[in-house]
Amino acid sequence: MRTEGDTWDIVSSVGMTALFVAAARAVETAQSDALIHDEFAKLFVEASGDPVTNQMLTERDKWAEHPLGTGFMGLRSKFFDNLFRTAAEDGVRQAVILAAGLDARSYRLDWPQGTVVYEIDQPKVLEFKRQVLADADATPKADRREVAVDLRENWPAALIEEGFDPTAPTVWSAEGLLPYLPGAAQDALFARIDQLSAPGSSLACDAIDSDVDFKQLLEFQKEQLHDTPFATLDITDLFYTDDRSDPAEWLTKQGWTTATALPEELAERYNRPLGEMLDPLAQMFNSITYLTAVKPS
Repeated sequence: MRTEGDTWDIVSSVGMTALFVAAARAVETAQSDALIHDEFAKLFVEASGDPVTNQMLTERDKWAEHPLGTGFMGLRSKFFDNLFRTAAEDGVRQAVILAAGLDARSYRLDWPQGTVVYEIDQPKVLEFKRQVLADADATPKADRREVAVDLRENWPAALIEEGFDPTAPTVWSAEGLLPYLPGAAQDALFARIDQLSAPGSSLACDAIDSDVDFKQLLEFQKEQLHDTPFATLDITDLFYTDDRSDPAEWLTKQGWTTATALPEELAERYNRPLGEMLDPLAQMFNSITYLTAVKPS
């Protein structure tokens, strides 16, 4: 169970979810019609030594056909990739990746010259990623700066200490993050983003509807996913389901221009139909809202 101030490395608690994301991105990358290309994802999984996520790599073809294995993650990853590409085209040269995990966008996207990318996450997660990338002699395509701090703490101070400029437009991503924050921490996150965002800043996040029955989902997981890698991941122990503001409504009230999309809309947008999923798994995925927001200049 989650506790106040809990920490993790890459093979425990919330850190394990980053490995699952990396494995799914590796599977997606290997497809002939891949929506994204992340040559580093496989390296992270292999370096972890985790047998469960490495199984997804060795059984790549099997998981390529599974909605949990790649279809969903390909859509999500492309959605956030496009956020950064659009911001770069608009002249934004400062990016913040909240809960960066094993996100390798600093290395795999073509950032314009002069772009600074700040990656915020737990110290042990960033340390693992740094070591794997160093071992691979990888070179970032932007000025990458690590901010080792918990998002439940005073992360703006740590961000500014690393050189963040609150007077310059910023592109923010909160990918797969919000359910792992208590409601109060999520609300504080958006308030801080708003305070740190100059006009012309943009943001993207994904949120799960609070009406999802996670107990029912856990029962489904035990019955239907017991022989898959996902049997080891209990999201009911990792997610917070307490009250919180709706991100789109909150940002709109602060003057941001917002737009939302559901998974099937992303599937149509990127020409990648999602595989069929049984309830209540389908209910959860269909309840995810992908939000983009822009702070007017």
